[in-house]
Amino acid sequence: MSNNDLIHSTAIIDSSAVIAPDVQIGPYCIIGPNVTIGAGTKLHSHVVIGGFTRIGQHNEIFQFASVGEVCQDLKYRGEETWLEIGDHNRIREHCSLHRGTVQDNSLTKIGSHNLLMVNTHIAHDCIVGDHNIFANNVGVAGHVHVGSHVVVGGNSGIHQFCKIDSYSMIGGASLIVKDVPAYVMASGNPAHAFGLNIEGMRRKGWSKDVIQGLREAFKLIYKANLTTEQAVAQIRTEILPQVPEAQLLVDSLENSARGIVR
Repeated sequence: MSNNDLIHSTAIIDSSAVIAPDVQIGPYCIIGPNVTIGAGTKLHSHVVIGGFTRIGQHNEIFQFASVGEVCQDLKYRGEETWLEIGDHNRIREHCSLHRGTVQDNSLTKIGSHNLLMVNTHIAHDCIVGDHNIFANNVGVAGHVHVGSHVVVGGNSGIHQFCKIDSYSMIGGASLIVKDVPAYVMASGNPAHAFGLNIEGMRRKGWSKDVIQGLREAFKLIYKANLTTEQAVAQIRTEILPQVPEAQLLVDSLENSARGIVR
């Protein structure tokens, strides 16, 4: 691999690493053991891939990112755990993405088409979907699950074991200590729900009928003075038959272990 013109002469690559022929690796990058990097991926200078990491195709990782390092969990004792990253992600400067722990599934997993802005931290055992945006300085604690098409504002923190469901949006400088249901906008410290991500729905071309149906579902959950069980039952009978998209919202409520933001 040292003869490959796409790999800078100052890069240090473990002999066990498997790197596609067209991967670009910039100056002073370090690739640890048991790393796989897929086709079309580019590492800018000073990127560290710690080991036991599978990176898919067409990712771009900027300088000083730390990817696949051992986690900060004090229970970690050097067990073999992994980080998996999908395709077409942009991981900006100073991001830190840690491997999992045996206390969970020994895996941190990040999907595809995500943008992780400067200094994003994804901790051990997190599961992140696709098409998400994490703005600068977002901290995601261990065991957090994030759906797809989620936007997290800069300087926000997400408490361990929380679930952030798809199409939701978190305002900047927010503290998330409860689950954020699908489609919901939340912000504050601690965060509170204050509406639906309507603009995000419009940008995706969703119909007025779908948006209105989700508005009605939101009202049942947050404004109708109903229990969660009552709200779910009403959504199932009154909204779901016409608006299948409401199923994601129902799933958020039924699968929440920590309770939802209010």
